[in-house]
Amino acid sequence: MKTMEITWLHYYDIIYKVASLTGMWPFLKSRIKIFRVTLLTLITLTVLVPQIAYQLRCHKSDISCICESMTSYLLSVVILVKIYTFQLNIRAIRSFTQRLFLDWEELKNPEEYEIMKSYATNSRRFSLIYSVYCLSASPIFMSMSLVPFVLDITSPLNESRPTLPPYPGYYFVNIREYFFQILWHAIIAWEILIAGIVAHDCMFVMYVEHICSKFAVVGFRFEHLFYKDKEMEIFKINSYDIYRKKIAFIVHKHREALKFAQLLENIFTIPFAIQMLIATIGISITLLQVTQQNSDVVKSIRYVLYIVGQLIHLFFLSFEGQKLIDHSMQMRDRIYNSCWYEASMRSQKLLVLIMLKSLQPTFLSAGTIYIFSLESFTMVLQTSMSYFTVLASFQ
Repeated sequence: MKTMEITWLHYYDIIYKVASLTGMWPFLKSRIKIFRVTLLTLITLTVLVPQIAYQLRCHKSDISCICESMTSYLLSVVILVKIYTFQLNIRAIRSFTQRLFLDWEELKNPEEYEIMKSYATNSRRFSLIYSVYCLSASPIFMSMSLVPFVLDITSPLNESRPTLPPYPGYYFVNIREYFFQILWHAIIAWEILIAGIVAHDCMFVMYVEHICSKFAVVGFRFEHLFYKDKEMEIFKINSYDIYRKKIAFIVHKHREALKFAQLLENIFTIPFAIQMLIATIGISITLLQVTQQNSDVVKSIRYVLYIVGQLIHLFFLSFEGQKLIDHSMQMRDRIYNSCWYEASMRSQKLLVLIMLKSLQPTFLSAGTIYIFSLESFTMVLQTSMSYFTVLASFQ
């Protein structure tokens, strides 16, 4: 294996390990993938069944109980959506990932390699931070159910405080008697399920960052097309336009980046539509739950942490979507900053076509309705607050 290949593989090691453990890495053997995905599904069912059972036991008029159960099992549904997004699009995912690795081998010079490396570094940094955050937040959230037991020891009352389950659910047994068994199951199960969320989101970010790097490399090639590599002096273009083939090649690479972005849109648009709907409803319901916890501080803190987690997840997706939009629209500026006026009229027409194409931003969406951008992120917050206001009016 080449030294350069070893170097860039380093930037995807975290994503590879997490995705492999959860069965989402596209190059796993079929038996291993089926086993791990099946195991992940069964673990999801072990937490989803108590959540649904809790929902069914709620009285129709008890909105508080219904909302509490919904905040729990909606997250489990999101996990299933994320797991099977990769399984139902395995061919497209495998093709995309293969192309990602081949792009490194087609780099022309060290400057392009540094550009690609900077975006791969962003992917690795996100994967590391996101993994640590998610995998540490889950046990902390579950462990807050120990607070009543601790208070019973430090500040005892005439009777024991109500037991706070790790997550809302009906466990078919006495929860106080089997509390620690339920807690350990919750911590282990949710750690595994959260790993599925981490794998999905990290691979998505890896793909978006790679597409952005392709736009950046294409822009770099346009800016330096009319310069000598060493002396950085402008070439005098002759009548035969020696750069026409180079421009055609760069145009092909730009179209390839657009094609990849469209492929990513086709893979994730419907799953993201489901996730966005669930996230909006979940945030609205959780806000309502926070207002109803007048005296239970621990529950209020847990709901607030749940909302913060949802917002962080949504912000990362919106940030990556905004980044893709910016990179696609910056292409015209990169061309304009080059010495395009030194090219022949025929070559200039090719450049104009790309600049016109860049006027229409490349974006990722949820069901072609919600476009992932920072502006849309604020819109979701406003929508969630509107739903929360409507729900609160029924109280």
